[in-house]
Amino acid sequence: MKQNLSAFILREWNDFILLLRNVPSLVVSIFILSVVCMNLLANKELFSFQYLALDCGFSLSWISFLCMDMICKRFGPKAAMKISILALFVNLCTFSLFNLLSRTPGMWGEFYTLLETNPDAAAIANDALNATFGGSWYVLFGSAIAMFSSSLVNAITNHWISKFISFQGFKNFAIRSYASTMIAQFIDNLVFARIVSYVFFGWSMTQVILCSLTGALMELLCEIVFSPLGYKICRYWEKNGIGNPYIQFKAEAK
Repeated sequence: MKQNLSAFILREWNDFILLLRNVPSLVVSIFILSVVCMNLLANKELFSFQYLALDCGFSLSWISFLCMDMICKRFGPKAAMKISILALFVNLCTFSLFNLLSRTPGMWGEFYTLLETNPDAAAIANDALNATFGGSWYVLFGSAIAMFSSSLVNAITNHWISKFISFQGFKNFAIRSYASTMIAQFIDNLVFARIVSYVFFGWSMTQVILCSLTGALMELLCEIVFSPLGYKICRYWEKNGIGNPYIQFKAEAK
């Protein structure tokens, strides 16, 4: 049993290392950066109505899902999940560092900007910045669970749909991306709103469901606008053999 487990861990580790060598580093970097930044920007609301609320993280969240769709198409759903887990790990490390540094006695630059004119406002601004970058444990927990759940749903849905469509080209990529993004974004919004907004911010279940749905529709709109770019990048990978060693490795392992 231990030998089988050790062999499995070693095999998956080697798979992961090879995957990182084959997925273009720029895509991985943009993916991770979008995850980290969208969680930070989620602290600021973009607009808020009774049944429609979007935070500024919306401006970047579509990037992570587009990257997942691109990786899923070229490297497969497991590869997309592994890169997603890497992004979550980096996000956790970044949050931990921000949280630690927010507890240090130093002052933010904004504190000194306001110090001479309004000392009270300077202290409030400093505390607000510490709270923003330090974050709250329940927000991190909710976003991590939501991101993991939606990444899993996105990868599985994207791959599952590919088994039922025979045509190729952009139409293939678009149908897979639009459907998986809509479903996964709804799950992402729903899980986060249920864990955080419902419990800590006093949202009703009606608000949770409707805001999750309207948010997913907005994310879908972004996917529709930018999916042609994602498809062209995937085609470039295929034409230039980017990722071939990993794809051959997976084919031989079957």
